[in-house]
Amino acid sequence: MNHSDKAVSYFMQGYNCAQATAAAFAGDFGLDEALVLKALAGFGAGIGGLRGTCGAVSAMVHVAGLRAGSYPPADLEAKKALYDLVKQMVAEFAEQNGTTCCAELLAKTSCTPLPDPSKRNAEYYAMRPCAELVASAAEIAARTLLKR
Repeated sequence: MNHSDKAVSYFMQGYNCAQATAAAFAGDFGLDEALVLKALAGFGAGIGGLRGTCGAVSAMVHVAGLRAGSYPPADLEAKKALYDLVKQMVAEFAEQNGTTCCAELLAKTSCTPLPDPSKRNAEYYAMRPCAELVASAAEIAARTLLKR
């Protein structure tokens, strides 16, 4: 199963967009899946339900840090390289999906999100573009960071 399929599978199990995207990469970095799910729990729904940056995008940044963030704080060249990777992935996500803003992504499909988490059921999944968004983010991260 590729990273996109894994991310969609996590999302369809009820995990938020950030958790689903990040957990798809846990094994690549030798991380405990439960820890990744816990660490990314607050990033869903545009960071804590604020509908800002899509959680799948936040998860791409998390994975980029796992891949390229192990550098001394004074290594500005390495920091710039990481930031360039992040900018590249975020730009690609925006190009593919029109924006990185959760509220705007949902509005494109006429989905009006509630301020609190919604019950996951068939209607919830049918209304939202989120499964496609986590697949997009996971594919971008895998290709960019893992060269797959």
